[in-house]
Parts: sequence; C-alpha cells; structure tokens
Amino acid sequence: MTTSVSGGPPHPGPWQTATVTCIRQETPTAKTFTLTLPQPCSFWPGQHFVVRLTAPDGYRAQRSYSIASAPSNSAELDLTVEILQGGEVSGFLNEAVEVGDTLDVRGPIGGHFAWNLQPALGVGGGSGVVPLMSMLRHARKLDQPDLFRVVVSVRRPEDLYYSAEIQGPDTSIVFTRAVPDGHVRPPGRLMTRDLATALDGDRDVYVCGSTAFCDAATRLVAAAGVPTERIRVERFGFSG
Repeated sequence: MTTSVSGGPPHPGPWQTATVTCIRQETPTAKTFTLTLPQPCSFWPGQHFVVRLTAPDGYRAQRSYSIASAPSNSAELDLTVEILQGGEVSGFLNEAVEVGDTLDVRGPIGGHFAWNLQPALGVGGGSGVVPLMSMLRHARKLDQPDLFRVVVSVRRPEDLYYSAEIQGPDTSIVFTRAVPDGHVRPPGRLMTRDLATALDGDRDVYVCGSTAFCDAATRLVAAAGVPTERIRVERFGFSG
C-alpha cells in the first residue's frame, strides 16, 4: 500500500522566533539544531527553512537549511547544518549558539524537491542526505519503510550523518575512501550497480549533494533506466 497527499507543499509563513532546545554533533563538521517554533508547523519532507542572523549594527545574513526531521504535530523541527570554513551563518551557529538561544526563521520553503509520498529512492552525497533523512524518517514513521529507500555516499565512517539511526534494510551506504570493519563493499565511488537493487519498480529519484555529486549521480540514475522527468535534483553550494 502507498500513501498519497493532496494539494501542494505548504507555503512559508512570516518570520518567527524559534528557540534552540537541543544541539547534537552529527559529524566532526555538522550539527543538528532542534528548534521549537511558537506553534506547530506543517511541512513536507524535502522542504527547508531560512535562518536569519542580525548583528548589533543591523547587518543581516541568512542561509537555507533543509529540515531533517519527519513531519509531526509538534512545534519542533530539526535543521542539520554543515559547518563551512569561513561561513558567516554556519560558523556562528557552530561557535556561538547554545541551547536556550533564539533564532529568526522562516519556512517551510521549496516545492520541487518536496516528497509527495509516492515510492521513491533518495541518492545523497555527504550533507545531501539531510532532506532525504526527513523522507526516510517519515516513511518509517508511517510504518512503510519500503516507500522510501536511500543510497548514501560518504568518504569515511566518521562522515556519515545520523550514523546511529540511518542504517537499515531501506538504506545502502557507499564509502568512497575508507570503510568500517565488516563492511562488504570495498571503498570506491558510487556506481550504477549500487542503485540497481533499490530501483525496483517505478520510483521517483531524489538526488541531493554538491554540484559534482549531483551531476555524476544523475547520470548513473539515468543509466539505470529512470526517465529524466522522474529525477529531482537539489544541489548544495557554498553559502556559509
């Protein structure tokens, strides 16, 4: 059985003040921030929020971060932030923000990459797994783990986001530089055969990561026989 949703993904509301209620270290260069909004917020997996910082002199900087948590009826949501060297916003979040602080946020934003709960495969590179994790968590929450599958490509075990949770029969981890003990697949870049098993039946494919990763992964997905119109791509570039 599959699940469908009616209408389109929710549109962003006004700017609001969110309270940071938890901070978790995901990898040496990434943290997850749990934000509590003034009231519950509806969103689709694959959407994102904008975080805005305002300096004492009035200077503002804002960046978009994908939602990592599954939709719920609560006012909480998770944003996972990759800490970029020289990044204005990610650097401040990493170095200065503590539990109890408040942040100006706006969302949810995005429609092209929002998952409509049809059978799908997510292909993520590095931090590109963040919006796919929202989709994976939601499928598991619906008790339909086969509804959404994930293939993740990371360099080393310590670079794997959500390492204590993500692994399971609905996920496949590809390590390109070093592998953990007992991992069957040798290190190496993502290949078509890594996608073959997860692509049974008619599935939309959500590809997310750096521009280079998305270009390479999209070619692999197309070579595996997925029509172009069923491939959605979200590229992450340096934004700080």
